[in-house]
Amino acid sequence: MAPTKKGILERLDAGELVIGDGGFVFALEKRGYVKAGPWTPEAAAEHPEAVRQLHREFLRAGSNVMQTFTFYASDDKLENRGHTQRFTGQQINEAACDLAREVANEGDALVAGGVSQTPSYLSCKSADDVKAIFKKQIDVFVQKNVDFLIAEYFEHVEEAEWAVQVLKTSGKPVAATLCIGPEGDLNGISPGDCAVRLVKAGAKIVGVNCHFDPETCVKTVKLMKEGVEKAGLKAHYMSQPLAYHTPDCNRQGFIDLPEFPFSLEPRILTRWDMQKYAREAFNAGIRYIGGCCGFEPYHIRAVAEELAPERGLLPPGSEKHGTWGSGLDMHTKPWVRARARRDYWEKLKPASGRPFSPAMSAPDSWGVTKGHADLMQQKEATSQEWKTLQLSLKKSNAHL
Repeated sequence: MAPTKKGILERLDAGELVIGDGGFVFALEKRGYVKAGPWTPEAAAEHPEAVRQLHREFLRAGSNVMQTFTFYASDDKLENRGHTQRFTGQQINEAACDLAREVANEGDALVAGGVSQTPSYLSCKSADDVKAIFKKQIDVFVQKNVDFLIAEYFEHVEEAEWAVQVLKTSGKPVAATLCIGPEGDLNGISPGDCAVRLVKAGAKIVGVNCHFDPETCVKTVKLMKEGVEKAGLKAHYMSQPLAYHTPDCNRQGFIDLPEFPFSLEPRILTRWDMQKYAREAFNAGIRYIGGCCGFEPYHIRAVAEELAPERGLLPPGSEKHGTWGSGLDMHTKPWVRARARRDYWEKLKPASGRPFSPAMSAPDSWGVTKGHADLMQQKEATSQEWKTLQLSLKKSNAHL
């Protein structure tokens, strides 16, 4: 009989580092298994081999958590994006749990069942309606006996509170992450106040995920930590940022960048950027450190390598790689062999190779959120006429 693994809170309470996984929807979209736009996870049921393999790569890279591929797997989102005729929400959630558990059992990893923001909230449905949607997913997570639960990717702390309130009825530990920056949620509620509300709702772990780069996310979690401590509360902290540089983003993050989602590659963080992120997150008191969109297994491996002294081990994925490019010692060219050292890569300022590419972009600033007519969710695909109109309006506004 396999030994019982330590739970998420048991690990964090003991001061252990927990390394999360990376961004499944973006990674699988690049591989041809997820459709950009809906970003729904039917691949868990439709192409389980692809999801299983990505889990395995993150495990090999050093992840301690296999998060179920259930992002946007609520019934209202799936129906809204036309998937319920092929796969039910229950089928997708069950398949995702089975895949995560299968791979987690291959190493010292836990399974986290995840829920995310809903179209129903954006369309101003009631708290009871939104909570009922979360409850359907949680019923599957309880049946499949995941190790803990995560409410992730919430732009409004109110909806995240509702999710946490439902998640905690499972009796399992609950983590909650908002996709916000230092300015707070889309209603202007500060990171500190957001964190306090999530802790009071029942979250034992709070933090941020997605929408912003590591530097911004670590800064935001610091503000959350300050707010929780000022309120006399206790929590653990987590960070799962983008793998893209976003210094030019506004409150809504990278979705407002003109490069989103198909031209973000010039913004990708290098593995050396990731090692810096891991160290800064650790120094900020964050002990659950992972990634979101853009994070590939090699990014997580870089995090695991940077924190190897604290964890007391290197991930299996480092067997061929070696830390800080030590494998380059065997390169045929002497000037490349000379790069097998940490200080070379830490000081390097990578070139983009794009002579006419600007350093920054001007984000689209729609400035709308829950309740606005533009965000009332529709089942129909966007018409060409609507897209043409919006483009003309954008051009007109650019001259104001």
